[in-house]
Amino acid sequence: MAFPPGFLDELRARLSLSDVVGRKVALKRRSGSEYAGLCPFHNEKTPSFTVNDKKGFYHCFGCGEHGDAVGFVMKTEGLTFPEAVEKLAREVNLPVPRATPVERERAERVSTLQQVVEEAARWFQKQLRLPVGRHGLDYLRGRGLEDATIDDFRLGFAPDSRDGLLSALKREGVPIDKIVEAGLAIQPEDGPQGGRREPYDRFRGRVMFTINDRRGRAIAFGGRVMGTGEPKYLNSPETPLFHKGANLYCLDRARVAATKDQPVIVAEGYMDVIALHVAGFTGAVAPLGTALTEGQLGELWKLADEPFLCFDGDNAGRRAAQRAAQRALPLLRPGKSLRFVALPAGEDPDSLLRGHGPDAVRRVLDLARPLVDLIWDMETEGRPADTPERRASIQAALNERVQEIADPVVRGYYQRDIRDRLDRTWRSERPGWRPAGRFGQRPGGPRPFRGPGAMPPGALQDVPASAGTEARRAAVDLEGYSRQIRVLLGALIERPALLHVLNEEVSRLPTDSHPDLARLQRGLLDALAMMPLGVDPAADDAAAGDAPLEVQLIADHLQRNGLGPLAATARAKARELFRTDPSDSEAWVAQWRRTADHVARHLGNMAEVRQAKEELAREPTEENAERLRAALDRVRRDAAQEALEGNR
Repeated sequence: MAFPPGFLDELRARLSLSDVVGRKVALKRRSGSEYAGLCPFHNEKTPSFTVNDKKGFYHCFGCGEHGDAVGFVMKTEGLTFPEAVEKLAREVNLPVPRATPVERERAERVSTLQQVVEEAARWFQKQLRLPVGRHGLDYLRGRGLEDATIDDFRLGFAPDSRDGLLSALKREGVPIDKIVEAGLAIQPEDGPQGGRREPYDRFRGRVMFTINDRRGRAIAFGGRVMGTGEPKYLNSPETPLFHKGANLYCLDRARVAATKDQPVIVAEGYMDVIALHVAGFTGAVAPLGTALTEGQLGELWKLADEPFLCFDGDNAGRRAAQRAAQRALPLLRPGKSLRFVALPAGEDPDSLLRGHGPDAVRRVLDLARPLVDLIWDMETEGRPADTPERRASIQAALNERVQEIADPVVRGYYQRDIRDRLDRTWRSERPGWRPAGRFGQRPGGPRPFRGPGAMPPGALQDVPASAGTEARRAAVDLEGYSRQIRVLLGALIERPALLHVLNEEVSRLPTDSHPDLARLQRGLLDALAMMPLGVDPAADDAAAGDAPLEVQLIADHLQRNGLGPLAATARAKARELFRTDPSDSEAWVAQWRRTADHVARHLGNMAEVRQAKEELAREPTEENAERLRAALDRVRRDAAQEALEGNR
């Protein structure tokens, strides 16, 4: 809305800026019309925030924030310019001019409907406290809500009556056509003989959730059925007052929370949002029975550059996250994106809070992944990439997704990121693992390592008799070493934070001859992106005997990629063999590295044995025979050392 300049001048003249700011900031007069206080826009200990009533502006010398009374209300209360103007005008009893008769008519119509919805909200709240609403009140209390919370969020109950609300509003003098227009009643079509049918209540036998507009005024409802009826949730229809694609549940509260640096969290359900608010996450909102719309994304980006999408940890929740990612792609612009919270399977924010407390929510927020990760997962999870054609198909699908981004700068960075990921993935899947450091070397310079899969059964049978016995003793049960690799991977499923410390060593584990282990290795390295630095894997839940959230999230990731049974077996084996105190990360790392060194050392030694055999077969000289014996000696010494360490 455009306001006449004279009106805005009059508004500013009637306002005392120090009074407006003083509601949020403790001000001290410096001199005359100038005041000072601690800046509300950044943390400081020495006042650098000044307010000048005479000049009509505030200014912070610490962070540079500057503005007038309208701007201050906009920033501290999350209001738009028209909303802030109207709020301040009401405070000083200054009528707000309407630009045109059409706007005045629309405003009056909307105001009337808002009053009707407000009457309905009060009636629903009253029914909840009457015997007719006892079932609904028991349900809400059973979900852990206290009476103060029920009242604060204006929860109510719609009795299972054809015209309970309709009759109540009619008694208050509300016209039936306004009740229908507000979405509270349904007007059936006329009968076959032209007879007019009576309207009836839209909401019956439901717990009622009041939906507010940006300014906290009741404009619509969501109703949850009691029992097994359908639909489970029913929302108000589109009305002149309510447009579900442009609103979010608790948006009015989140706008205030966002000014206090609270994270903006999008959950799926009303109860999830209320539970988050009660736990202190007052930036939580929910869509209104639809997938996130372009309008809702716009509202979210007004509150935060990267809102968190925290959908349920089931297939439906994952599909909702993917739909949101697809909807957001064309709208991305520099600095504006989404972050996705992966909840453990079967959990929603409400159950997570009841089972693990607020710290669990903070931790899953810390684990949130960027939008590009979700796009990558959508096109790569569960798709084989073992041929050039399949890899080309994955690359084409990713490129097609990225082309949906309208902003050329953001699109360019996505293209670069996807290209880098593809290069890393394809490169890491090439065969030919080489042990790290000294285990990949031998006297006389480096030798090519051909991997355990290059040594066929009986390959040592052609060694001369003088070395044959030792060679046969050196023939190793490679399956035993594959079990050790399985344990090493399982230990990292059990302690995912150690992936940050050991990721390079994990990538070098020799899984070439074991496709299942290679897939598990790749799944763990992919999951590394989900684990931020600094996560404490032994915190809270682990101490209480439950699996840490990070473990559950990685397990879910592996399950989605068809690795669930393999991962569970590996993790169980790791628990048997890694008996170190869970809180002693250094001991875990040391034990993991000792085991990995044994595997690397043995396979490196066997590569040298094979190389020496080939050279001896090619040139049967004493020098080559001695080289083979020396290689076999190393195998024997390492085996003895490993046995000794294992008995300690």
